Amino acid sequence: MIEKRNFALRDGKGNEVGVFCGKQPRQAALKAANRGYTDIRLRERGTKKVHVFQGERKQVPKPANAPAWMPQQIWKPNVKKVGIEKLEEI
Repeated sequence: MIEKRNFALRDGKGNEVGVFCGKQPRQAALKAANRGYTDIRLRERGTKKVHVFQGERKQVPKPANAPAWMPQQIWKPNVKKVGIEKLEEI
């Protein structure tokens, strides 16, 4: 069974502004995209890998089998992996 991993969200300057967890980098990127981030750079904690994604979120109608308390329109995230970068040692 795969353990959950932590991914730190980095801004354009390289500062870590949030942490998202998931079993895969894509799962953490979907969580970041659902909060409105579009340029997603996730550094895997404990490594020097930075997973780069392009994200977006759209408002779509709720599914047919949704519970009654759910609003008519919901946000649906979508991400596309651009690549992996390695951090340089300073």
